[in-house]
Amino acid sequence: MHSFSLNRFFLSLALLGWGLAAWAQETENTSARYQSTYNWQQHPSFHSSGSTSAFSLSAPREKMYTFSMTGHWGLRLESGAEVYANVELASGVPFSDNLVGLGSYTNGEITRAAGTTPKPYLQRLFWRKTWNQGGEKEQIASDFNQMAQVVDKNRFVLTAGNFSTLDVFDDNAYAKDPRTQFMNWSHWTYGAYDYAADARGFGWGVAGEWYQGDWVLRAARMTGPQKPNELRVDTDLLHHYGDQVEVEHAHTWMNQPGKVRVLAWRNRAVTASFKDATAYLLANPGSNPQAFFNVRSGEKIKYGLGVNLEQALNDQVGVFMRAMKADGRTETYAFTEIDASLSAGVRVNGAAWQRGQDSVGLAFMENRLSPDRRNYLAAGGISYFIGDGQLQYKPERGLETFYSWGITRRTWLTADYQYIQNPAYNALRGPVHVYAVRLHAEF
Repeated sequence: MHSFSLNRFFLSLALLGWGLAAWAQETENTSARYQSTYNWQQHPSFHSSGSTSAFSLSAPREKMYTFSMTGHWGLRLESGAEVYANVELASGVPFSDNLVGLGSYTNGEITRAAGTTPKPYLQRLFWRKTWNQGGEKEQIASDFNQMAQVVDKNRFVLTAGNFSTLDVFDDNAYAKDPRTQFMNWSHWTYGAYDYAADARGFGWGVAGEWYQGDWVLRAARMTGPQKPNELRVDTDLLHHYGDQVEVEHAHTWMNQPGKVRVLAWRNRAVTASFKDATAYLLANPGSNPQAFFNVRSGEKIKYGLGVNLEQALNDQVGVFMRAMKADGRTETYAFTEIDASLSAGVRVNGAAWQRGQDSVGLAFMENRLSPDRRNYLAAGGISYFIGDGQLQYKPERGLETFYSWGITRRTWLTADYQYIQNPAYNALRGPVHVYAVRLHAEF
């Protein structure tokens, strides 16, 4: 009798513990996560003919690095809303001691680095609220800036505060995070997506997401910089802003999941048109080749349209593709010197060879410039990140491949290789070979 009672007591405790563990996994009320990433890159010397400038990628052998540490904290309020804050410490030095010489840069962390001395800054501070609207239940897993919770498949989510446009838009299971996946700018988002943000890639704004079955509609208005590609934010969201709308559809193909996303964006800001800058250069020989400083006036509109595809082929293999076209009439607002971009690739999970923590990836890219930007560079103009003083135009093309080795459950060491043809769209230079080693840890 005593034995039966004790067994029942311990069984009850076990069931209670299992139930509490399951509840804890389904709903989190607090969250604390941290990451650290070190990325070292080197390119050997490469061929260069014709003129160059201080905005050209240096042809002799050189190296670069970035380092970051980030704390992500979350709290669920009594209302059910969530509040998140991130603080980051970052340092690094790019190739050529400046962020120049490529349309699509080789390290996604480099915009946050500012020299060899690590500098802290507030990265994110935002509020998120979910309104459930029925349908099947879904478990949202715990992640960075995401507390675990159970939600309705049909729901509305509102995010407001300081965050990145890419926190909400342009997701992709196989090419999204430069800390764990592909490093090149053209692979972890659209190269031609001149999304509104400060120089580090963040801003203030409001984003809404409406989930209905297999469909999602997203829309947001975000702040951009007061002056293109600078850190100070313009908070006048009535006059200067970046708007984006995205439609997503989840599907099944050959019994494997996939998603298609279509994204349209529109910026309104005080910028310079390339036609005006080119005319200024031709009318003022010997003037400052950064001529857009002399003709920047009045609000102008810049826009683009892109499609994003992800598709699983089996449990270990997935493919992706992104393509975008921007109008390309005005200077870069906050991201890359790219007006049309195409990126496609494959990522394979190491479970295929009994290494579930490992992954390998291969991706190709092609970036193009608009006729207006090409004419400006050919006239000797220099933009923020490119301008050799002479341009024999060809599209910037390249590939990237990596192998990520899971040292432990939360630590990865990655070897990466990138090949870039016609750097900064100039057939007189390159190709460039870039070798990288990345160490990433999460805790």
